[in-house]
Amino acid sequence: MPRPSPDKTMSLADAVAAFVRDGDTVSLEGFTHLIPTAAGHEIIRQGRRDLTVVRMTADIVVDQMLAGGCVRKLVSSFVGNSSAGSLGELRRRVEHADPEPLEFEEYSHYGMICRYLAGAQRLPFYPLRSYAGSDLPRVNPDIRKVTSPYGDGEQIYVVPPVNPDVTIIHAQRADRSGNTQIWGLTGIQAEAVFAAEKAIVVVEEVVPDEVVRSDPNRTVVPAHAVDAVVECPRGAHPSFAQGYYDRDNAFYRAWSGISRDKEKLAAWMAEWVHGTADHAEYVAKLGEEFWAGLAVGEALSEPVNYGRRL
Repeated sequence: MPRPSPDKTMSLADAVAAFVRDGDTVSLEGFTHLIPTAAGHEIIRQGRRDLTVVRMTADIVVDQMLAGGCVRKLVSSFVGNSSAGSLGELRRRVEHADPEPLEFEEYSHYGMICRYLAGAQRLPFYPLRSYAGSDLPRVNPDIRKVTSPYGDGEQIYVVPPVNPDVTIIHAQRADRSGNTQIWGLTGIQAEAVFAAEKAIVVVEEVVPDEVVRSDPNRTVVPAHAVDAVVECPRGAHPSFAQGYYDRDNAFYRAWSGISRDKEKLAAWMAEWVHGTADHAEYVAKLGEEFWAGLAVGEALSEPVNYGRRL
């Protein structure tokens, strides 16, 4: 019989209180789906300040955290409202220092991946070719060149590692000790977790250990890298969770208009973040008819036979 695994489950409020401190470097990862929106909202509710937010593609959740007064510095690549418009609060801070400036450290998308890879492997830097001909090295002095010790002494660009104080990811499911399973787009979540000092995994559901053991190849993040497991259904909204609910395209389209207007943005934050005690209340406020509109049908994966000794 396998030994009992440790129970790392806790509420989202308790996880943020335990692992996110003022002044921390916080990575929030999930690409296209599984964006950790509920975690971002809880950070806002708890009034965290002076954070450095690391996110490969800064989007709505970053705009909301800026509006919540949480973020001093952003480390990212492209920023925007996921092909549906702009991020009003971010633009005000970058373009007009309104209400205060935002320090923005910019890399390419692949440059961010390389930073996570270096951080996860505890390397001093990571080499890449894709900055040749780019203006990014001119605006970011941390994108540098080194001489290859092999061959003809080629000059190659490198980026530094990123080692967040805490990484927060969203996923479909995990067991109570933190073995975390993701399917669909997997993004850079595993590397972001391994790069960090602490990791919070927010999931649609916590499942029995046997479920995870029955399908081990879906385990993207192992338990030993996880400090807290939070069950938070629908916690990636307005993004989607493959197999659980669809993307809320109407919200993405609406966000540009909301965030463009400071009064509308403040009213939205007051109603939907500060005005809800937790994500469960946020979900309930949207209503079951709304969630029925984001329901998805079945597209089952064919079972495989891992085999066992007789």
